[in-house]
Amino acid sequence: MFTGIVTDIGTITNLIKEGDLRARIQTSYDTNGIDMGASIASDGVCLTVVDLGPDWYDVQISAETVGITNVNAWEIGKRVNLERALKVGDELGGHIVSGHVDGVAEVVSMVDEGDSTRVQLRAPAVLSKFIASKGSVALNGTSLTVNEVQGDIFGINFIPHTKEMTTWGDVKTGDQVNLEIDTLARYVARLAEAG
Repeated sequence: MFTGIVTDIGTITNLIKEGDLRARIQTSYDTNGIDMGASIASDGVCLTVVDLGPDWYDVQISAETVGITNVNAWEIGKRVNLERALKVGDELGGHIVSGHVDGVAEVVSMVDEGDSTRVQLRAPAVLSKFIASKGSVALNGTSLTVNEVQGDIFGINFIPHTKEMTTWGDVKTGDQVNLEIDTLARYVARLAEAG
């Protein structure tokens, strides 16, 4: 489990296709404190550490994960949002995030408003019903509040701090971003269907 509060920005330094995809991510985390098999959210995708070095870790990514996330567009030099798994007693600054990406949203517009940036995204139709105004979503692993929703388009506002401390300062119109809907929204919708 994660909170959607990004704690490092990693860089993809190697990609190897070997049945699954293996990625090496350079990090400023102290890798002496990372266990083999640990989960680290990388652009919101919960990935398992399979090898470690002094300033990097390797993850193995299944074909299914590559197919439903933006991992298929990863390239060497790409920066990714990182978050270590939540520990008992950690502060919940964002919202509960599983790292199980539901799909990919497309950035359809970006408009600066003062120092902030208002971004509109298009969600896959099958997921848009789970997104609510003033609700939470995780985009590329970042916990965010939804400003408004119209059909499959929803809006987010990025303050300067978020753009500086995450990869959101790099994002542009047309980019595909990992979308994880709020777990509570998923269960409420399921209960409504069953009722």
